[in-house]
Amino acid sequence: MIVVEVNNRQSRLPIDSARLAEVVRSVLVGEGRAEGQVSLAIVDGPSMHELNRRHLAHDYPTDVLSFVLEQTDDLLEGEIIVSADEALLNAPRFELAPAAELTLYAIHGALHLCGYDDLDEAAATVMRSRERHWLAAHGLPTT
Repeated sequence: MIVVEVNNRQSRLPIDSARLAEVVRSVLVGEGRAEGQVSLAIVDGPSMHELNRRHLAHDYPTDVLSFVLEQTDDLLEGEIIVSADEALLNAPRFELAPAAELTLYAIHGALHLCGYDDLDEAAATVMRSRERHWLAAHGLPTT
């Protein structure tokens, strides 16, 4: 069983914690993970900026961070951190509701935990395809 714990650490965007947990769980199970525990934190822009600076030496905020803490054939433990401020900033540009944009970030982070990456063009193409699959599976726009 996959357990997803949601921790909302911001107040600008209303969060449906149960829905986000279910989306992350379905991605992990659908991508072949059967056992594990994942924390999903929703943070503000300054917090994301600090996390990027501390963990990746990037002096700017991003939309999502993910960290595999432990992974074996049978177990996955990890963290996904998504930025509500980035979702609020980017959603209008893509003509999405901020909650849908934030859900995309959660899906993206879950896919990273499953081993997908987007560091080169070929890998990014596969990642985008899986994102569209999971967005559609949850009734969200895939544009």
